[in-house]
Amino acid sequence: MSVDQISSVADRPRSSADAGRTRPARRPGASMTARRHRAFYVFTSPWIIGFLLLTIAPMGYALWLSFTTFDGISPNWHYVGLGNYRELMNDSVTWDALGRAGLFAVISVPLSIIAGLGLAVLVNRPIRARGVFRTLLYLPAVVPPVGAGIAFKNVFDQNSGAANGALTFFGFDAVGWLADPYARYVLVMTVLWAAGNIMIISLAGLQDVPRELHEAARIDGASAWRTFRSITVPLLSPVLLFQTVTGMIASVQTIMPMLLAPLSTPAGLTTVPQSNYTYMIHVFSQYFALGRYGYASALLWVLFVLILIATGLIFKFTSGVVFYNVDPEAKK
Repeated sequence: MSVDQISSVADRPRSSADAGRTRPARRPGASMTARRHRAFYVFTSPWIIGFLLLTIAPMGYALWLSFTTFDGISPNWHYVGLGNYRELMNDSVTWDALGRAGLFAVISVPLSIIAGLGLAVLVNRPIRARGVFRTLLYLPAVVPPVGAGIAFKNVFDQNSGAANGALTFFGFDAVGWLADPYARYVLVMTVLWAAGNIMIISLAGLQDVPRELHEAARIDGASAWRTFRSITVPLLSPVLLFQTVTGMIASVQTIMPMLLAPLSTPAGLTTVPQSNYTYMIHVFSQYFALGRYGYASALLWVLFVLILIATGLIFKFTSGVVFYNVDPEAKK
């Protein structure tokens, strides 16, 4: 086809049918955006499916159980509505166990954060072989809770434990570490022993603090403590907030060390010390010792709501003391 023929075809007026049809305008980035969305859902689908099947579905099932008298075995269960919730509201054992869990959180969370931050400050200094020290201090955090509980049980056993062995060697009497009132302190020591996880997070926060601020404070004559208190801690406040929230949630759900270090009664039975009979131990006993699946599920849902309330209160009361190091240009 010649150039003149091509021009004549291009200049020919379109028919009425062609004029009535309009082609939709195609955005240049539409296909790219759609591909990115598809890629996002493809790569996150394993987590989404797992979250729905392993978190949302069990929570919904537990919520349904909390309105029944199901015991896990018998088909003769009844719908009791809010009966389980009314019972736990009047159960003094439940509230005592919740109070012990709260006390354990109040003691263990600040101590863990302080210990982790202190270790992070030490290993952040330019010392020789600090990588080795970081590894050694972090190792207890990767020990499974079962192993840690068994280790502390063997160390603090009243008859054959290393702690009482050291006391008797120096002429002191043996102490019942796993009995009241010492059992609570042993439990706190198990938490502090695994402070390497908090150390790693705090270390990452310390390395994100601009060195220029420390150098400016040093030039102005500020002491090391004043620099740490006025510069380092405020810039670490988001990290400390994260550790506070996650530590609170983990501490009120602590159960494994308490189950692995029970007391032996003269009758040959085992029991948990009264000071370590926390909320999750109470839930465990209702589920597996008494078979009260409905009541135990109600206990778990009450704990879930209380954790949400506590988290909201933490965010509310710390909103004025948490500072985020954000570039002013990024806010525009």
